[in-house]
Amino acid sequence: MKGYLNRMKSTGACPPRLPLQKIIWSWIGAFLGILLISAVCESIEPMGVSSLFLIGSFGASAVLVYGAPLAEFSQPRNLIGGHVISAIVGVSVYMLIGDESIFAAPAAVSFAIMIMHWTRTLHPPGGATALIAVIGGEKIHALGYSYVLAPVLIGSLAMLVIALFVNNMSRNPKRHYPVYWM
Repeated sequence: MKGYLNRMKSTGACPPRLPLQKIIWSWIGAFLGILLISAVCESIEPMGVSSLFLIGSFGASAVLVYGAPLAEFSQPRNLIGGHVISAIVGVSVYMLIGDESIFAAPAAVSFAIMIMHWTRTLHPPGGATALIAVIGGEKIHALGYSYVLAPVLIGSLAMLVIALFVNNMSRNPKRHYPVYWM
């Protein structure tokens, strides 16, 4: 037991704070990305689905694609593929199990992770996308597989467009986005 607990000791130091310029670029990207999705929400409000368009997992995606654009999890393949695959898994689990079972939420998240690994599209916010499909309530459940298209695919594509725009505006040659497409 002591050997196991010793593994939890830190082996390094906290990294230094990023330069202010990188922090500002991250802020600009996150602001514009979420703003674009919010604008889409406003434009479709008469259809009665506006509040469904801005799902929580997009906030976590913003941290990755604008705050850590060079990370593997932040690449377009992972952003789009991870969200879409997880949405499909989440809706499928809800349709098969429902949301009353204690197994529904863990099944959605764990299967989403497994399939994202298998397809090389691991995007941590995808776990939340799958979970939202199960626990998101009546309005999310009523969307069925439409949840995959809107809000998930359309919102992910909006974030990608902003990521391509903002992450390549910096004069820093290391802030090139994407690192790879496929």
